[in-house]
Amino acid sequence: MSTFAAETKPFPLVRPKHLLFAILAIMLIYVVVHDESFLVHPKDPLWQHYQPFQWWLLPHGIAGACALLLGPMQFSNWLRDRFRRLHRVAGRIYVAGVFVAAPLGCYIQYFEERKGDPRSFSIAAAANAALWMITTGIAMVFILRGKIQEHRQWMTRSFAVAIVFLEVRVIGGVTGLENLDTHANETMVWACLAFAILSADLVLLSQELRPSPSVVRWHSSASRERMLQAPLGNPAAMVCSPEGSSKKSR
Repeated sequence: MSTFAAETKPFPLVRPKHLLFAILAIMLIYVVVHDESFLVHPKDPLWQHYQPFQWWLLPHGIAGACALLLGPMQFSNWLRDRFRRLHRVAGRIYVAGVFVAAPLGCYIQYFEERKGDPRSFSIAAAANAALWMITTGIAMVFILRGKIQEHRQWMTRSFAVAIVFLEVRVIGGVTGLENLDTHANETMVWACLAFAILSADLVLLSQELRPSPSVVRWHSSASRERMLQAPLGNPAAMVCSPEGSSKKSR
């Protein structure tokens, strides 16, 4: 009886994926308030800093924001199953956002280098952009070839690289490292970038080890049907079910 109860236990409504996206939402809100509030204050001194490349910053910011906001939608099973057209459109916008925001980010960092930032920071920005475009490009190639599982895996890696933008700003703001020199910010970029693919693969591994909701529901309903169809007092029918076999082995 305890075995059957364990099998029919409903799948949790709040999954680790939901908690992860809730944390990302909090990080996004923090970055908007802490780092990007100058956008609504025309007299903020930061506008003087961004003035030489402000027209490059606009498409970079819009494309990057589209990627960050639409990226989580690609991992929604509910959206993918019920609104396939919307899922595909959002995916195309995400890919376009990546291939616009990434190279523009490198070009903007080139302006920063001309204003005094070290060349090593430009290399870090280029590595970030390259890894983001490569992982996204591989995901796109897989979906064009109809390999959905591989496409999802590389989209996970792509989004893990995308949120390096949030991670660096949250870590720097919370710890105060952003107030140190440029080399401290550069170190944070390299550290977050180094763990991006590893963290994505850990998420993928946890998904492989956890049974999917559809499998749990099917197994539970099938076990219930076998118990209802089995004649009373027929031990052979019980042996054919997982419950009966487990009881017999005990």
